[in-house]
Amino acid sequence: MRSTLAGPRVLLRRLREVMAEPINAQERLDKIVVLIAANVVAEVCSVYILRADGVLELYATEGLNRDAVHKTSLKVGEGLVGLIAADARPLNLPNAQAHPAFAYRPETGEDAYNSFLGVPILRAGRTLGVLVVQNQSHRTYFEDEVEALQTTAMVIAEMVAAGELEAIVQQGTKLDLTRPMHFHGVALSDGVGLGHVVLHEPRVVVTNLIAEDASAELAKLERAIARLRISLDDLLASGDFAQHGEHREVLEAYRMFANDRGWIRKIEEAINNGLTAEAAVEKVQSDTRARMMRQTDPYLRERLHDLDDLAHRLIRELMGRQHGPVSESLPQDAVIVARNMGAAELLDYGRDRIRAVALEEGGPTSHVTIVARALGIAAVGLAENLVSLAESGDAVIVDGESGQIHLRPAQDIENAYAEKVRFRARRQAQYRRLRNKPSITRDNVDISLQLNAGLLVDLPAVSESGAAGVGLFRTELQFMVASSFPRMSEQTDYYRQVLDAADGRPVTFRTLDIGGDKVLPYLRAIQEENPAMGWRAIRFGLDRPGILRTQIRALLHAAAGRELRIMFPMVSAVSEFHQAKAMVDREIKHLRRHDHKGPERLQLGVMIEVPSLLYQLDELFDVVDFASIGSNDLFQFFTAVDRGNTRVAGRFDTMGVPFLRALRQIVERANAHNTPVTLCGEIAGQPLQAMALAALGYRALSMSPAALGPVKAMVRGLDLGRLSARLLPRLETPGALEDPRALLRAFASDNDISL
Repeated sequence: MRSTLAGPRVLLRRLREVMAEPINAQERLDKIVVLIAANVVAEVCSVYILRADGVLELYATEGLNRDAVHKTSLKVGEGLVGLIAADARPLNLPNAQAHPAFAYRPETGEDAYNSFLGVPILRAGRTLGVLVVQNQSHRTYFEDEVEALQTTAMVIAEMVAAGELEAIVQQGTKLDLTRPMHFHGVALSDGVGLGHVVLHEPRVVVTNLIAEDASAELAKLERAIARLRISLDDLLASGDFAQHGEHREVLEAYRMFANDRGWIRKIEEAINNGLTAEAAVEKVQSDTRARMMRQTDPYLRERLHDLDDLAHRLIRELMGRQHGPVSESLPQDAVIVARNMGAAELLDYGRDRIRAVALEEGGPTSHVTIVARALGIAAVGLAENLVSLAESGDAVIVDGESGQIHLRPAQDIENAYAEKVRFRARRQAQYRRLRNKPSITRDNVDISLQLNAGLLVDLPAVSESGAAGVGLFRTELQFMVASSFPRMSEQTDYYRQVLDAADGRPVTFRTLDIGGDKVLPYLRAIQEENPAMGWRAIRFGLDRPGILRTQIRALLHAAAGRELRIMFPMVSAVSEFHQAKAMVDREIKHLRRHDHKGPERLQLGVMIEVPSLLYQLDELFDVVDFASIGSNDLFQFFTAVDRGNTRVAGRFDTMGVPFLRALRQIVERANAHNTPVTLCGEIAGQPLQAMALAALGYRALSMSPAALGPVKAMVRGLDLGRLSARLLPRLETPGALEDPRALLRAFASDNDISL
């Protein structure tokens, strides 16, 4: 026979009154279990809270022995309560003691009770505890009773998340929500950052859980879903954020979920049971996340991320919150935690407050990684489920050397990393002492060390680090952070400031390299199957000559009376260089015609990053003044490894023999034509790889500011002749060099070279 149920909405109203009472946490929990028991006409209601040691502790009960509170416990997976915590699913049994997982605790006095209903206490899909009701009679609880218990569990979850239960935690124990967690990701940018979590797309904390008027909440949900659908349709129609195939797939998945009646129906049911619209979305998503996190199918796990993002977006719509964080509220030691983010988004935060970046995705050569390195910010990527397990304000350590992330670290780990930071500071001080010392090997070979830059904030590092100049200035970053296309006068002022800051040292300006994965917010993107190999860089510039001509003119004006080095990116044929050079020649004639002073010395070069140029090297070096190798893209195209695809990130080894042979071929042909060549990809900033590049014949390397000190220390300890004699014959002999890294490490160890 069915119990007389007061209904979830009545229960929630009464719970709201209890939550408003000025009582302590234990008293509040005690009142909650009494209310629940009365609501579902249960003889027993108990709350178990998950501790950091993986044990579920009885925190409150109505019907069992009150003396067992804080004394009875079960491990996750042990007994019925432990089974619910492990599976994150409700358990509804008419005869609990007959279940094989039943575990009897004599101190509780529960042997008299047969029927059992337990639900997990969930927040963001994470199990924080278990809520149980029991009766002596053999019965199966009804669906609305299960729903009532799940809804009530949300209230308890918020009590845990708000820290209210900390006051009644037993001495020597901690709650699971505060449990230290460790993630092993991929090191993206060197450094160690200690600070507090700032979620890049922060989950809005839903504090108003209980609805006054269900019909009003349903109407609010309908309006928010309509706005959400329109915004997704607009994004797909405009293409602004769908220039990549994978990005378009994500938006299509969002739109599919936003129109899914099953998902919306579950939210409506939760509202009808007494929750506000935003609390209903959170509840449905938390239930879904708990279920899907236990899936091993990678496709389903990816769809979980899509659903998470969509649910958070819908909650923000419902609560009228903006997307993204408010920079003014950043702590002084912010660690940005995100699934992924763009370079411009990172720059929006303000450099002085960011200690590190931690990403669920992100690759070694993604542009956010490049910017993080330029800013000297530690970064780690491929940290699975980090976003869902981190809370804003959590203490966190990001180790950009080893790829480790410590969330809510234990005190001994925090102390160890604080010492590591102090040690790094001492090492950096040693590197700074090398600032004015020449970058010359033990056998007197000069290796010019230059900096990669893209913003004015990078440029003080030129003099501070003792760099020989700027080997690569990425002009597109100015365009990426602007709200509209920079006018010629703005570009001229900007480039003039760059040259002034370089204080006479050479600066190589790369012309606008947009397209592919670099999108300007004010320029409509073109959808392409393979954007990295599509309409970008010099191809874009030659097809839109007005944009490239404006930039060239701005550079010529800015460099009046000084040396100017202009480099064209993504050149795949020598004829493209001739076309770009013709544009420069026309602009110089325009300057002279109007009596404007141009550069005192002008040099034009190309970036070698397309393999087709390897078969045009002699023709190329006959006509260019210099060349730079963009090893990131060159390796990507050389090995068919998408540098933005996390699935193949493990294959990204730039020390493979075929690639080293290609790099050797380039520098040999450049030397034959007396054409200077610089390598300015990310491998130049790693001491081990830089050692290999020097052995291959490269005498100019460009890197991030933080890398210059370690690379210079390596150079000054290197006998280059001995290394070349050991490496080059093996490189040229088939099968003689299986593991270049092992050879380089052994050489460094034998010769006491700092790496």
